[in-house]
Amino acid sequence: MADATLFDTTTVGGLQLANRAVMAPMTRSRANDDGVPTEMMATYYAQRASAGLIITEGTQPNAVGQGYPFTPGLHTAEQVTGWRSVTEAVHAEGGKIFAQIMHTGRIGHPSLLPDGQVPLAPSAVRPAGQVFTADGMQDFVVPQAMTVQDITDTVADYATAARLAVEAGFDGVEIHGANGYLPHQFLASGTNQRTDEYGGSPVARTRFLVEVMQAVVAAIGAGRVGFRLSPGNDFNDISEDDVMDTYTSLLEQLVPLGPAYLHIVEAREKNVNQRILGLWEGTLIVNPSPLVQNQEAADKERADQWLARGADLIAFGRMFIANPDFVERLATDAPLNEADGSTFYGGTEVGYTDYPTLVTSS
Repeated sequence: MADATLFDTTTVGGLQLANRAVMAPMTRSRANDDGVPTEMMATYYAQRASAGLIITEGTQPNAVGQGYPFTPGLHTAEQVTGWRSVTEAVHAEGGKIFAQIMHTGRIGHPSLLPDGQVPLAPSAVRPAGQVFTADGMQDFVVPQAMTVQDITDTVADYATAARLAVEAGFDGVEIHGANGYLPHQFLASGTNQRTDEYGGSPVARTRFLVEVMQAVVAAIGAGRVGFRLSPGNDFNDISEDDVMDTYTSLLEQLVPLGPAYLHIVEAREKNVNQRILGLWEGTLIVNPSPLVQNQEAADKERADQWLARGADLIAFGRMFIANPDFVERLATDAPLNEADGSTFYGGTEVGYTDYPTLVTSS
């Protein structure tokens, strides 16, 4: 049987997709001050509805989960209304869309939070570096170590955000367990220094994410829930000493839940990627990483390589930023627009909804 191609149809959690190209979640910071999605966001996502599946930018499940200015939330009625405009616009164009639920944990700043609250994290370990705020770059602060009650409340907030996502018209949600944000902070030995049931051994460090997944699956059904991981990724000052043991334990616990998909950022260690391919029994989305050495092939070539290895869908990032009709361009070998990095985060329609398509540029 021939290998799947990017342009073949497939299903995710019972959802029929037109192709296997996924628009990866990417923070763009175009919501308003209250985390309410804007009309500009509805236009942006609808323009990219030819993707087999859109996964939105990270969306905070509660106020203290916000790590950057002008990011959207899923914890107020106004935010639900704003997101409904987005999902309706995407569905009108024939697209499918999941909301990524992202709690940033220690990656944030009191100036971004209500009443100057301090970011929460598994342990009081300050990340190196600075964070972008409304007042410019500022040093990270020492986060507040979460109590067991904080953990219980946060798990409940994830489940509530998932229910609100369905109310807003999303086809499902993705739990962000990657890139150094809260669930990843629990998984990683460098950021999780707890001595209770949520820290210590690899199995204990998986407990938070497993509980989040269990709660969200119970809230909206396994077929509407995916999750994202980045094993061994040191983004946001993450340090993981026992990647293989931790992620083996995690996946062994999550396979029985039957989520719609696992979405991985390609690991630098090939043996980690192979272990995941061997462990995961469901739908697999792979986001090929530009950080992986000896990978200089073009995006489509690397996508085909991963599809041949066992991935079911391929996630693309900045190519979808610059090319609203990215799938059509790939299908016809058309030239690609280059993304303007200076407009990635915040701003106006410039560098957001004004990239030309093949139709508008002809």
